[in-house]
Amino acid sequence: MRRAVIYLRVSTLDQTTANQERELREIADRMGCEIVKVYKDHGISGAKGRDKRPAFDKLCRDAARREFDVVMAWSVDRLGRSLQDLVGFLSELHALRIDLFLRQQGLDTTTPAGKAMFQMMGVFAEFERAMIAERVRAGLARARSEGKRLGRPSIAPALEKRIREALALPGRPGVRVIAKQFGVNPGTVQRISRPFAAASIGGLTYPARKRRVT
Repeated sequence: MRRAVIYLRVSTLDQTTANQERELREIADRMGCEIVKVYKDHGISGAKGRDKRPAFDKLCRDAARREFDVVMAWSVDRLGRSLQDLVGFLSELHALRIDLFLRQQGLDTTTPAGKAMFQMMGVFAEFERAMIAERVRAGLARARSEGKRLGRPSIAPALEKRIREALALPGRPGVRVIAKQFGVNPGTVQRISRPFAAASIGGLTYPARKRRVT
């Protein structure tokens, strides 16, 4: 008999999962599966990551140890709020040869039709990632065409000059000390220090790297 587990999640503490658990147990019985454990996250939004859902995190760790063969849940939104999250979770289960059953969506990866649906979801997840990347690139291109400066805002020329002067002093302190002195990010001081023969980090001085000439 195949070992199955049930994952239940509700967003508010006053909601109950009793009916869902009962029906999933009945389905497991018809599938010839034995429920070996039930994981429940109460009052936790599905939008939160795995680290914020202790029962779901425990399920994933138990899956890695192959403590069961099938994961059963009432609906896809119990597992996560995005297609990428679902496909990522499915991919982990697939690699471990663990199946997934979703009652509301009729997804059962123990069947050929369920496996085909899983492959289609992977295609759509890849499409979603590509669309997000395309929108980001388009947004950056539009910002550049409008003359907007991308990245961190530059500091005032007068302040940069003072930092350069501090970096040029003999026996100067480290980058972090200078950054704290002028109230800027250490990365900003590192960027300004590049023209100098030596750069220091955290009070220690390191020889500057020679650039390869091509």
